[in-house]
Amino acid sequence: MGSPAVPDFAARILAAGGAALAAAGIALAAYAAHMAEAAGQGRLHTAALFAFGHGVALAALAPHAGRGPRRLALAGLLLGVLLFAGGLAAAHFFAASTRAVPFGGGLMILAWLLYAADALRR
Repeated sequence: MGSPAVPDFAARILAAGGAALAAAGIALAAYAAHMAEAAGQGRLHTAALFAFGHGVALAALAPHAGRGPRRLALAGLLLGVLLFAGGLAAAHFFAASTRAVPFGGGLMILAWLLYAADALRR
């Protein structure tokens, strides 16, 4: 019986990025619930939900993704959630534009569809 495969550097980065997103999601939810004014709570809760959910997915899926379409899908998820949740949080904290938010959402949708298509293919 051989030793378990050790995920490569890219898989470890994706998993660590997912764990960091999950932590950020918890922090954003806490901030939204206890510190944010009512007007900003909705955006922050949405950002927290997407950061946490996709963070957990990345942390769980990345070590087993292998190479190819699944790895590309997970990288798309990471970038998409950074644009989407990060854009919503940046709009609240820095009055930044939300122009990138729809691109992040679209990228997450495409990434999940790519992951699904590759899962059916195997």
